Amino acid sequence: MAKKRKQTEPRDDKSKTERVYRDLRRRIRELELPPGLQLDKNQIADEYGVSRAPVSDAIARLAAEGLIDIFPQSGSFVAPIRVEELRESLLIRTGLEVEVVRRVAAIAGEELLARLEENLEAQASAVKRNDNARLDDLDEAFHVIIMSAVKSPAAERLLDRTRAILDRPRFRTLPEGDRPMDTYAEHRRIVDAIRTRDSELAGAAMRVHLTMVAQAIERHIAHEQADAKARTRKHK
Repeated sequence: MAKKRKQTEPRDDKSKTERVYRDLRRRIRELELPPGLQLDKNQIADEYGVSRAPVSDAIARLAAEGLIDIFPQSGSFVAPIRVEELRESLLIRTGLEVEVVRRVAAIAGEELLARLEENLEAQASAVKRNDNARLDDLDEAFHVIIMSAVKSPAAERLLDRTRAILDRPRFRTLPEGDRPMDTYAEHRRIVDAIRTRDSELAGAAMRVHLTMVAQAIERHIAHEQADAKARTRKHK
């Protein structure tokens, strides 16, 4: 595990759990904690300056999202990236976000558009600085802003779970070629479509964006599978 991350400790156990959960989730997403890594609860508790209870709760939440596998008597491990789960999550996410943005286009006000424009400005700055980690955070925030506009906690939870499954391959594919600039441009088209109040145009813009995401992930899957076959042949 990485260096100590002790901070001024929140008194509330839920706050502790949330802090550990969010940071472990980010580290898994950014592949700082790679697939297959065994997690030592005592070591994690020491890193974050908490007891084992918030760590156990955070790991249970991550397991429910499919990011950690828990094996009784063996321990907790960062889950592998499973192709079937990736494709299912892409299907669910596309259907959900296309419908959500269609509804948002019909109700969007100036406050929502201002928040999206502010996010886009920050995305443009991240692309210019070649800061893919920041761009990835802003990408997530962009979709959350749109999703939150329909005021459906259940839909937000579903999106959060599908993104959790997709985040690791997405993070790997983000630096690919012109993908950072393309991501910004696709998001710009979504906002422009929302501004026109044209639900069908907004839905189409979101579908194009998520299709591009899916294609990048499929290229990543093909590359990983080819590498795995090459390693198998090499060791025969």
